Amino acid sequence: MIRLFAAVAVPPELGEGLQSRQTGLAGANWRPLEAFHITLRFFGDVREDVADDLHLELERILAAPMTLELEGVGSFGEGPESHAVWAGVRESEALRRLAKACETAARRAGLAPDSRAYRPHVTLAYLRRPDPAEVVAWLAANALLKSPPFQVSHFGLYSSKLLSGGSRYQLEQIYRLR
Repeated sequence: MIRLFAAVAVPPELGEGLQSRQTGLAGANWRPLEAFHITLRFFGDVREDVADDLHLELERILAAPMTLELEGVGSFGEGPESHAVWAGVRESEALRRLAKACETAARRAGLAPDSRAYRPHVTLAYLRRPDPAEVVAWLAANALLKSPPFQVSHFGLYSSKLLSGGSRYQLEQIYRLR
């Protein structure tokens, strides 16, 4: 079994700007620069043969290069149940179509549908029972986050290994947008 997801990597120069916001939340597990990405579809643990089928389906995706921007921040969960803070992605129909194409590829490879609503974001930190006032203060302090536009010419298939300090990601395949 291999844990997989499809994602667009955040350019390092934008990631450095995101790293400057990684402060002010006690006990936060801040994500490293190399982990910054916009998930298109989380596939979960899949058998190796299904991973091969998934790769073939992802190769079939036809999508044009696009321009994206990061905009705003948010959190998953509320109050002491907040479990992550993230940078948002400005609404992009092209990104939504690409995420939908990844969902279609997953289904064609035999994976179950993803029932969650798609919310493009870049996870900045995972939280464990944070002080709600700190989360609110962090969200307010970073609410005006806005990146310059960046070009996306490809997306990747990544594997994820769960370790004690957080997940480690490895790029397995690159798919060019054309």
